[in-house]
Amino acid sequence: MTATVIISTTPAGRPTASATAVRRARVAGWVAALHDEVTDAFTALDGGGRFGEERWQRAEGGGGVSRLLVDGATFEKAGINRSVVDGPLPAAVRARFGGRGAMGEPLSFFAAGVSLVVHPRSPLVPTVHLNVRYVELTDGSGELRDAWFGGGTDLTPTYPSPEDARAFHRALRAVCDVHHQSLYPRFKAGCDAYFRNAHRGGEARGVGGIFFDHVRPDEDLSALDGPALFAFAGDVGRSLGTAYAPIVDRRRTARYGERERRLQLRRRGRYVEFNLLHDRGTLFGLQTGARIESVLMSLPPVASWTGMSSTSPGDRPDSLDAALEAMLVPRDWAGEED
Repeated sequence: MTATVIISTTPAGRPTASATAVRRARVAGWVAALHDEVTDAFTALDGGGRFGEERWQRAEGGGGVSRLLVDGATFEKAGINRSVVDGPLPAAVRARFGGRGAMGEPLSFFAAGVSLVVHPRSPLVPTVHLNVRYVELTDGSGELRDAWFGGGTDLTPTYPSPEDARAFHRALRAVCDVHHQSLYPRFKAGCDAYFRNAHRGGEARGVGGIFFDHVRPDEDLSALDGPALFAFAGDVGRSLGTAYAPIVDRRRTARYGERERRLQLRRRGRYVEFNLLHDRGTLFGLQTGARIESVLMSLPPVASWTGMSSTSPGDRPDSLDAALEAMLVPRDWAGEED
């Protein structure tokens, strides 16, 4: 898909209402096309299941489309959503939202994006998350005050397979390098810093990937203009075809037992903790009137919080846990030798 959207964070004069409407309509079309493409890719990757769809409207402005696959051939649960929402920026979300002027005068926001979370049936296949988004802030007169891109993707294994982490990161590095060689190391570091359970001593959620926010045209290390950043965001949105699908194909038919399943459920518990306590997207959706089921689609269908205090030896962490925890320490996965 070729990006056709053109934006500027320093417009010459006040934009007309029609120009804003045209720009936002193009963004909405970009999001819808990416949503369909990713849904088709994961339908094929599952190999048997189908996504159901629900459309929703937000009272303050905009809405979205939620797609959910449950009990598929490969995925126990997979959610792929898109949303295009707008309205006054609530005071409760200003600090987390960021952006130029977000903490000053009242502003309105426009946010459009695609997000997915996939929880495989097999513990040997890692969970994956991805989202890409475009955001604008405008003042009371409709003048564009800020515009930026955000998103990323990260891998959360529930079984220790270092080769999967290396393959995932190498594929992401290749995607980033097409646009600028500074992007992967910068956004990998951002991912390593963000996906952490602060209440558990900063434990990482998984083996990372890339994460970026408030990336503006012609700024910082990227040196990319608006259309180029849309192209980059689109490539990130499609990146799981090379970064994740080969892992699924390699692992999905491998045998596993109750020991591996117990570890999967414990690690899913950590995933739930991060998404409910720390994830910006979850909090933003809950605080801006989005459809609750869509906001919480990232949660796994089954998880466990049984820990060392359990009286059942089978539920206590063992060597698999230790091997997986060793993988959670950030490192140069893409540069490691097999």
